[in-house]
Amino acid sequence: EAQLVESGGGLVQAGGSLTLSCVASGFTFDDYAIGWFRQVPGREREFVAILSWRGDDTRYANAVYGRFTISRDNRRNTVYLQMNNLRPEDTAVYYCALRPSSFIMTSPDEFDFWGQGTQVTVSS
Repeated sequence: EAQLVESGGGLVQAGGSLTLSCVASGFTFDDYAIGWFRQVPGREREFVAILSWRGDDTRYANAVYGRFTISRDNRRNTVYLQMNNLRPEDTAVYYCALRPSSFIMTSPDEFDFWGQGTQVTVSS
């Protein structure tokens, strides 16, 4: 079964940057996509960004477009989320998730495997 482990969260001031990492293991899918989502207490989990492994397609939520960048390192089976110009409203637990298809989807329901999450806190 696929396993995902996030890291890189922390506390940063508004305007600062963080890079999250998601190490994926335990699967042999030839075609898949990895996405980043975030969630704050009392709210639904929301889409942030997604990367198609085979086609290298990406998509971003409007709220992060131009500030966040999703990328990958094939040799390390790792997906990164570079977050720049962070805002207090970016504060959330960030999760990476995998779906065994490269077709771009943004609903959490379309993803089968999830990491444990990493907290990002942006102070004003």
